[in-house]
Amino acid sequence: MTNNSVSRSFRPLILIFVVVTALFLTNRAWFSQRDVNVDVLIIGNLILFAATAVSFFLFSRSLGSKNPQAIVRTVYGGVFSKMMICLVAVFIYISIVGKEVNKAGIFGCMFLYLLYTTIEVVILMKLSKQKKNV
Repeated sequence: MTNNSVSRSFRPLILIFVVVTALFLTNRAWFSQRDVNVDVLIIGNLILFAATAVSFFLFSRSLGSKNPQAIVRTVYGGVFSKMMICLVAVFIYISIVGKEVNKAGIFGCMFLYLLYTTIEVVILMKLSKQKKNV
C-alpha cells in the first residue's frame, strides 16, 4: 500500500469538508432563519475534519502491520478518540456560552460526526481489503 493510494483515498473526506463549509458559508441566512448558528457548524466541521484526518493517518500507518487486530484496534481507537475530541469540544462550547447553547448547531455537528465517521470507516475498510489482497 503506497502513500499515494492512501492520500488519494483521503480525497473524499477533503471534498466533504470543502462542500459542507461552502454550504454553511453560502447559506448563512437560511440557517439563521432556522435558529442554527453557522459559526458552531463551521467550527464543529473544522474540528471533525481535523480529528478525522488524524485518525485516518494513524490508520494508514497501521496498514504496514502484519497483525490484523492492530488494524481493527486502530480503527476503533480512531473512532473513539474522535468521539472524545467532540465531547471535549462540546463541553468547552457549553462552558463558554452558558445558557445560550445553540442546540440545532450541536445536532448539526452530531450529523457531521456520523457523516465523517461513516465515510472514513468505509474508506478504511476498502484500504484494508486492498492491503490484504496485495
